[in-house]
Order: sequence, then C-alpha cells, then structure tokens
Amino acid sequence: MNSPVHNGSALDPRDRGGPLQPLLIARELRKHFPVKSSGGKSIKAVDGVSFTVRKGETLGVVGESGCGKSTLARLLLHLVVPDAGELVFDGELVDTPELPIGALRRQVQIVFQDSYSSLNPRMPVRDSVAFGPFVQGKKKQQARDIACAMLGKVGLDPDLFGPRYPHELSGGQKQRVNIARALATEPRMVILDEPVSALDKSVEAQVLNLLRALKRQFNLTYLFISHDLNVVRYLSDRVLVMYLGRAVEIGPIDAVFERPLHPYTRALLASRPSMDPARRIEEAPITGDPPNPIDPPPGCRFHTRCPFAETTCEKIDPALGVWEGPQSHVAACHMHDVASGHSRLAHG
Repeated sequence: MNSPVHNGSALDPRDRGGPLQPLLIARELRKHFPVKSSGGKSIKAVDGVSFTVRKGETLGVVGESGCGKSTLARLLLHLVVPDAGELVFDGELVDTPELPIGALRRQVQIVFQDSYSSLNPRMPVRDSVAFGPFVQGKKKQQARDIACAMLGKVGLDPDLFGPRYPHELSGGQKQRVNIARALATEPRMVILDEPVSALDKSVEAQVLNLLRALKRQFNLTYLFISHDLNVVRYLSDRVLVMYLGRAVEIGPIDAVFERPLHPYTRALLASRPSMDPARRIEEAPITGDPPNPIDPPPGCRFHTRCPFAETTCEKIDPALGVWEGPQSHVAACHMHDVASGHSRLAHG
C-alpha cells in the first residue's frame, strides 16, 4: 500500500512559482468584531498584519493571550472572513476565480489546540482521518487506506487505534490523530494553533519531534502559533511577535531571541522561567495589563507599558520595517526609526 508522500517543493506539480517564491503573503489583514451595546465599537482582534511565509520554513507566531494569534490563523483559511487585506498563496490571490477558498483549503490545513473538540465523538478515528480524502474524491476504501497509512506515520498502530473513538484516546494520541487528519489531504502548508499547549511535557516533546520529522518527510511549510517561547525556538526558523492585534517584530529565530529589537519582545523573553536559582526573576519584566482591544491607545499600542515611551510614541503609530529577505529583522518601534526623533535612537 503506497502512503501519500510529497515531492520536493521545486518538483511539486502544485508549485507554480518555484522554490524562491513565498508560499504565503499576508498584506494588511484586518478583523474587527463588533461589540453589542457599545455604540458601534468593535474589538480590533487583528489590525493590519502583514508577513510572508517562505516555502519549507516554519514561521512561529508568539504573543500574550488575546493578542490575535488564533484569529490570525483562522483568517488565513477564511474560517473567519477578513474585513480587509489580501492573501497571496504561491503567487495567486486568494478568494478569486484563480484561487477560490476551496482550492486554498486543499493545500492548507489547520491543527487546533483542543484535540478532543476537533474530532467527531461518534466517528471512529480511522473514519475521521479518511473523511478529508473521501470528500476530495477518493473512493471509500482508498480513503481508508490513506487514513491507515497516515496513522502509522504519526506513530499510531492503525489496526489498534483505527477502530477506536476519541474518548478512548489520551490527549497526545488525539492530537496525533488530528495531525494525521490534516496530512491525509496532502497539504503543502499546515497551520498549528497551540498544538501542544494542553499536553504533558513528556508528550509535548514527542509531538514536537514528530512535527519536525513530518515536516522533513512531506516537505511541509508550518505556521506555528504558541505562547511557549522555548517551543517556538525549538521548531521555528523565523518568528513573528504580536501585540494587541499588531505585528511588532519579525525576524530569524536566533536574531530575535538573542538580539530583540522591540521592548515588548525583550519583556516576553525576560519572562521565561529559569531553572537556575541565581537567575530568579525578582521583578516582573513587564508591568500593567494590555490595553482594552476595543479602545487601544493612540500611537504605539505598547507605549502605556513601555519604559522607553516618549511623546513620539504616544502620538505616532510606528510602522513595521520593510521585509527585504530571509535574514531581515525588523520591528515596529520608534527607537529603530531614524526619522522618529526618539532620544534613544542611538542605542537601538
């Protein structure tokens, strides 16, 4: 029985633009959720986010709870329809006759955080995994063969686990089933929305190693969302930092973790727990709560919590620097904008 295996990106018949063309380009994505009885106000969940995902890379997305990470993931698949902005997938504009939403979803899949609610409790695991290939036109037995092959790929014996129902599986096993289900349709890109946050640490490590192995085997591109910075560093090639619906920094993973440009990124990194008693955190690296997303502050949205905030920060919204290549490292901060007049510019 042949298992579904992807070819290299340059040889994949679905690859329209060659290996150097970005697989996904997001431009000024915006999603505001209206709030009832608020006089027409709305929650600015994602407010003008732009980024690029290259073929074969893993882009990590980090930020505090409520910053818009999960909404961003759903916007990419139009599970939530964006209010503004555009998506380009391998050179073609999404939600147009050239690339309708259905065609995009055949090439991009998502794995959600809650592994149990993602599965149909009345459907055996094997049938859940086979459902995608079946909907895409495979015959029932062929879809089941693909499901069995994919269960084996994620470390689950198809004869043992295939007939089981979700309630008979552990959290780690359910998440493996969700990964198998996502890969059964042979996607080119997988969006992973907090896929290991609900797992024990030992199981988390196993699933992360599985994701790395599957990425190599199937030549996948990942968008990996997590609040765990150590997990993001382990899995990602580049990282996008979000704060209050905005992208505030993006760059290669080592550059961002070792030389963060944005004060918010520095605070996030400083908040990581340490196993060394000599490096115990005595004071919170960031103070205060995030502002209300219904009514964010003017200027830089981080200025109400930033120790380096000046008048410029309160009045002018800093732009994210221009992305110029794989090694570009940019931040939306006046301390890194020559034209801003910030007094700490020389130290940025």
